[in-house]
Amino acid sequence: MGERREWTTASVPAKPVIDAGDPTAGFVLVFSRDFEVLPAAVSFAGDALTVGREPDNTLPLPDGSVSRYHARFERRDGGVWVGDLGSTNGTIVNGRYVMEALLADGDLVRIGDTLLKFVARDLMSYRAYRIDGAVDDAVRPVPRSGGQVELIGGLQIDRIVSDIEKIAASDLSVVIRGESGTGKELVARELHRLSGRRGAFQAINCGALHGNLIESELFGHKRGSFSGAVADKVGIVKAADHGTLFLDEIGEMPVESQVKLLRVIQEREVQPIGGTQTERVDVRFVAATNRDLNREVERGKFRPDLFARLNEFSIELPPLRQRKEDAYLLTRHFLAKHGKPATVPSFTLMLAITHYDWPYNVRELESALRRAAALCPHGAIDVAHLPDVVQQALRTYANRGPAKPGYVPEAEATRVAVAAVPAAPRITRRSVPSAEELREALARTGGNISAIAREYNKDRVQIHRWLRRYAIDPAEYRTEPGIEEPDEDRDRG
Repeated sequence: MGERREWTTASVPAKPVIDAGDPTAGFVLVFSRDFEVLPAAVSFAGDALTVGREPDNTLPLPDGSVSRYHARFERRDGGVWVGDLGSTNGTIVNGRYVMEALLADGDLVRIGDTLLKFVARDLMSYRAYRIDGAVDDAVRPVPRSGGQVELIGGLQIDRIVSDIEKIAASDLSVVIRGESGTGKELVARELHRLSGRRGAFQAINCGALHGNLIESELFGHKRGSFSGAVADKVGIVKAADHGTLFLDEIGEMPVESQVKLLRVIQEREVQPIGGTQTERVDVRFVAATNRDLNREVERGKFRPDLFARLNEFSIELPPLRQRKEDAYLLTRHFLAKHGKPATVPSFTLMLAITHYDWPYNVRELESALRRAAALCPHGAIDVAHLPDVVQQALRTYANRGPAKPGYVPEAEATRVAVAAVPAAPRITRRSVPSAEELREALARTGGNISAIAREYNKDRVQIHRWLRRYAIDPAEYRTEPGIEEPDEDRDRG
């Protein structure tokens, strides 16, 4: 029976729960220029939460791009909804303007130049972690030894590091699960470093070798044991004696090789190919995979007895898209690592980084920032220095409406289409585009007023009126500066 704990959601006590963790929902700060004066996390106080520039909002944001009363979040219909309160610059969820939207866990909400991630539960654990890496130990939820660890991140990484510290000195075999680029080998090296084992750390990619090759690499061979074996070879298992053996892509290992590896783990001895004598070994086994090994067992592709031996402890690494609150810290870290320690990321740069999903995770982010640092050895890094795929993702950010009739992004297919949800009576919508929207339209069309007029189904005269209201000069956005549109439309009305 677990410890009974009572969590509170601001001033509203939650019902005591046994072993259910923290049920609190709320928002985690992902980026703001004013992050040092903002809370790392804000929870719901009752059933509603307002965000805006005025101090009487639940979350006041000292940001000129935020309206006095910008957006409202509320519990109803079994979920948490966001509604725009007629703000000047709009409310954006996952890169789409919304009047009203039902939020899902992990949704990225933009209010002015502040980015927030909605979390459906466990909000209170995030309070200790600021986006620049500072941690408030008074409310830190994870026990840590305080040692230096190379893994970079906030709450989710802190929990992983805590597990590493707990089990490092044991002989438990470990399976590390995670997508490509999430840092599986880095975790394995940290396990070895903290283990105190006096032997070496050895690694092998089980997906790169097959048949006798993988067995020769693992167990070694005697000269003449097969064609090409011109000398004795010490296998990597023996080379890791008194140390750690990292078996990367373990799910790719052929079944016949799995049998022999299982024997090594059980008997703690190895026999080279072509050899007649076994040799004792003291090895800690750490395996990594991006496959679901339980499913591979069910399919007969992975031996259940080997899985049981290896999976004495499991560590799962989250993909970067699920920990966007770490994006600023990782960006600063990689820029410093690659020669730009003084660079402070702009809002636009952080918007591009958090909007893109990084399918190859932290490894891909580091490559992108290393490239950016090389392209811009002097001056500030900007979106133009990021790879084309990241720039392309940002080009569709905050577009009005779907790309084609009936199109709904896959991530939104399981919940109400945000643009089609009728507004609640107390939530209104502006009829005039904001300055930011007009600037984005100008940038997208190369300053073409006629194209913008078609987008908004308005006369060009009305577009010019809006531009004058915000003191925006369309000439600054024209891709062909020498070409100007007729002045008569600007002077009418």
